[in-house]
Amino acid sequence: VVGVGQDITEKKQAERYQSALADDLARLIDTANAPIFGIDTLGKVTEWNQMAARLSGYTRDDVMGKNLVEEFIMSEYKASVKEVLDNALNGRETANFEFPLFTNKGTRREILLNATTRRDAFGAVVGVVGVGQDITEKKQAER
Repeated sequence: VVGVGQDITEKKQAERYQSALADDLARLIDTANAPIFGIDTLGKVTEWNQMAARLSGYTRDDVMGKNLVEEFIMSEYKASVKEVLDNALNGRETANFEFPLFTNKGTRREILLNATTRRDAFGAVVGVVGVGQDITEKKQAER
């Protein structure tokens, strides 16, 4: 009988560090003071933080796996929002895109959105991350 062993202490430590870092980043996104969402290449919601839920009235469970544009954007804005998201899926990111978001109660909120291409570890496009800012009060003050 021959036995071979290998010390994997460093590998395990690196795995624990990566797991802790991923948890920290997920918590940072979820508790950020800005609405943050993610979609996959089919437009289905993969991320929905607490501020997105608070602002829209839609919980994470309400939106996960559903098509963002088709199910949560008003019909007259679907084309422009879809274009911004499609551009990001093709590597053309958009900053400062304004659009109205209607909450689950029908209230209009003005959102300033940055849409960024999301890539995996190999550089392949896997979706879009949207980071928004509620500019409703600012827009009302301008009127």
